[in-house]
Amino acid sequence: MRPLKIFATVAALTLATTTFTPAAATAAADAAVRPVTTCAALVRGFTLPGAATHVTSAAVVAATGTDPEYCGVAGYVEPAARFELRLPTKTYAGRYLQYGCGGFCGLVNPPEFADCGLPHGGDVAVAATDDGHVGKTPAVVDDGSWGAHDQAARTDFEYRAPHVVSRASKAIIQAFYGAPPRKSYFTGCSDGGREALLLAQRYPADFDGIVAGAPANDWSPLLGEYQTWLARVNTAADGSPILTAAKLPALHNAVLAACDRLDGLTDGQLDDPRACRFDPATLTCSGPDTPACLTPAQVTATRKLYAPPADAHGTLLYPGGQQPGSELSWAGWIIPTPETGGVAFARSLADNYLRYLGYPIGAPASTVDAFTFTRRDFDRLTPVGVRYNALSTDLSAFQRRGGKLVLWHGWADEAIPPAGTLDYYQRLTHGRPQDSVRLFMVPSLYHCGGGTTLTEFDPLRELVAWVERGTAPTRVTATGRDADGHVTRTRPVFAYPQRAVYDGTGSVDDAANFRPAPPTSPVRDVVHWAGEPLYAIPGPVAP
Repeated sequence: MRPLKIFATVAALTLATTTFTPAAATAAADAAVRPVTTCAALVRGFTLPGAATHVTSAAVVAATGTDPEYCGVAGYVEPAARFELRLPTKTYAGRYLQYGCGGFCGLVNPPEFADCGLPHGGDVAVAATDDGHVGKTPAVVDDGSWGAHDQAARTDFEYRAPHVVSRASKAIIQAFYGAPPRKSYFTGCSDGGREALLLAQRYPADFDGIVAGAPANDWSPLLGEYQTWLARVNTAADGSPILTAAKLPALHNAVLAACDRLDGLTDGQLDDPRACRFDPATLTCSGPDTPACLTPAQVTATRKLYAPPADAHGTLLYPGGQQPGSELSWAGWIIPTPETGGVAFARSLADNYLRYLGYPIGAPASTVDAFTFTRRDFDRLTPVGVRYNALSTDLSAFQRRGGKLVLWHGWADEAIPPAGTLDYYQRLTHGRPQDSVRLFMVPSLYHCGGGTTLTEFDPLRELVAWVERGTAPTRVTATGRDADGHVTRTRPVFAYPQRAVYDGTGSVDDAANFRPAPPTSPVRDVVHWAGEPLYAIPGPVAP
């Protein structure tokens, strides 16, 4: 089901505190570290202050065509943060990768061995966690009922689990190989991107390099305000969707017809959709209601989807709305489909958050249909919300340790508007180049993956090169694939605010035919909205 993929997890790699020169890092990448004990000997307890850890199983898994032989470890950090850790038995070279989770998590996604652009595909020990609870089927990641009365489970999900699992994994790595990891990385998307940023902000010693994709770092406004907004503005009085999935192809084609050429190429994608001034009223039906036109009610709903939620006085309650060019991704997330069980994913997430997770245990809760878009209801979300949020712009401790952060976001993200990431990045950098932070904005990419022309983006290789060889990333190649997995387009994504410009020769589907160019106008990405005071709140920390 696509919403599950939407909130798919993304990788994370952990680097320890040992100082490395680029030459030493390259040599270490070639040198496999062998275990000093058996895999089975890891089945025991590990006494870590504030993070008592229990390994419940450990067994050697044979190599395959894609994966190395590894010791597969499963366990939990008390009280209930389950994790899976995979330790290469013959090709480990001192790196640890921890994956973020998606949605409300609630399951352990088996961690995959990552391609870091270095020798030995299995040289990285990899781990993932369920964030301290088990979600109910069928969707799992949109279930919040586990948090209705369990503060310990909430605390693990809010901020504790990624931190204590990193500590547990490193202790197990030390026991297995005789030394902690030399370098540690984390990478995640969506809620995993939120986890990535809260680790950089609250636990700066945990990781040397962090990737935060489409970060849900403004968690309480995102779940309480924005997903509720998406559900409400597209729901008719009888509960049916106003804008239907059948209308999306015509709407998307009209956007491309109006705006595709604005970036200098007619190539099926909007490189920066903020330049598009499309009015859905141009599709108003002049005769019968057909898939090729919009009814007046659908025009109104579409305009509201493109806009941020606001109160009656015009105060923005979230930094952004849907971007032109994202329309085809609205099916499932905003518009219910059979694949989502007839309930839009945004509605399910928002309702579970408001019912079970957004307010103190025992306090009056809310629902999608009862929530009001007022400052009062916005402020009611804040006391618990600051425990989830990862909005602090103080990364000084992470930066002093030499930590590197890569942010990225798809311009066509239907779940988390890119405006929030741009706003955070400008507040973080004050519009000036930084030695430790880069942002990449990916044209046509949906939430964490998928899209119309570009479907994949992963800057992990570039992060590793930055941390271990001092090569700051200036470009990352995005890839587009068709349904059969064939590459249909590659395109360079340059460090924001630079943009990709066609050099005039060769295929527009080949990344080699593009060069970087400065922005066409000064960058002004700060959004003035109700959540601005939240950037000054650092949030709690686990032991």
